[in-house]
Amino acid sequence: MKTLVGKKFRALYIGLLLLSGLIILVSHFGEVEHFVQLLRQLEPAWLIVALLLQATTYFCVASVWFLALRAVDVHQSLLSLMPLAVAKLFSDQAMPSGGMSGTAFFIAALNRRGIANHLCMATLLLSLVSFYGAYMGAALLTVFLLAFYHALYIWVILVVIIFSLVAVGMPSGILCLRSLGQKTLPPLLLHIPGLKELMQSIANAPRELLHNRALIITTTLLHSAVFFLDIATLWIMLHVLGLQISYLAVFPSFILASMVATIGPIPLGLGTFEATCVSMLRIMGVPIEAALTATLLLRGFTLWLPMLPGMLLARRALR
Repeated sequence: MKTLVGKKFRALYIGLLLLSGLIILVSHFGEVEHFVQLLRQLEPAWLIVALLLQATTYFCVASVWFLALRAVDVHQSLLSLMPLAVAKLFSDQAMPSGGMSGTAFFIAALNRRGIANHLCMATLLLSLVSFYGAYMGAALLTVFLLAFYHALYIWVILVVIIFSLVAVGMPSGILCLRSLGQKTLPPLLLHIPGLKELMQSIANAPRELLHNRALIITTTLLHSAVFFLDIATLWIMLHVLGLQISYLAVFPSFILASMVATIGPIPLGLGTFEATCVSMLRIMGVPIEAALTATLLLRGFTLWLPMLPGMLLARRALR
């Protein structure tokens, strides 16, 4: 345990160094006065719009869970699920694992509400399939847009390939566990604490959700909406800074940065997300000072602002 914690903090330290180096590098090549001028251009009205966009992302995530639970005759109010969406963000960001850490938190939180484990697993399966389906769709659209803008580099293709393996591997692994759940585990695996119970719960999860095409399409669209809303937040930040840039040019910058943060080992995607997003925005023609300022503002709304309430809500949900 101490080794894992040590590795986590070392990775976080590397992320802080990367982020600090990025800011210093941009400050060196850019003009500090330009940064100050950009920040002075911020209008409170647009910041409120950004907050509303982010609030809507939590509504979309909670709606996925609401629809999945309703499909298995579990009734939870949509409003009661929204705090879990904020808490899940904290869980996802605090321990990078392709979204699995947040999913584990959600299952535990539902168990605390008295929902049977096999129904929690059914929600998990649907959420994973629809989330990674939406993510893969965004990745493919990113490749198309970068090809259109003549910005499809080899390193971009490698990132997309690695991410695709993760995006396909996560739900596929869970589904494989489902098929193995009713079978006898190899003796070596029987020594892993809780694995037998986990596989049994996955195997007993109702199959109706994964056979409900309308539900899968709806939840995939809701997860896709989260990406579009986050990208809209970044697009608004750029416009607030006086940049008239197409939403379609901002789209691949955000998605590619998110993919790098997802497959990277650094908690919070700290430094990796910012460096990738700023680099891609620069490739798309955004001045580097504005790219960094907009990216840091975006991270403020999507990561740092909800971090403290997310931590508190996560502790409350597991009491």
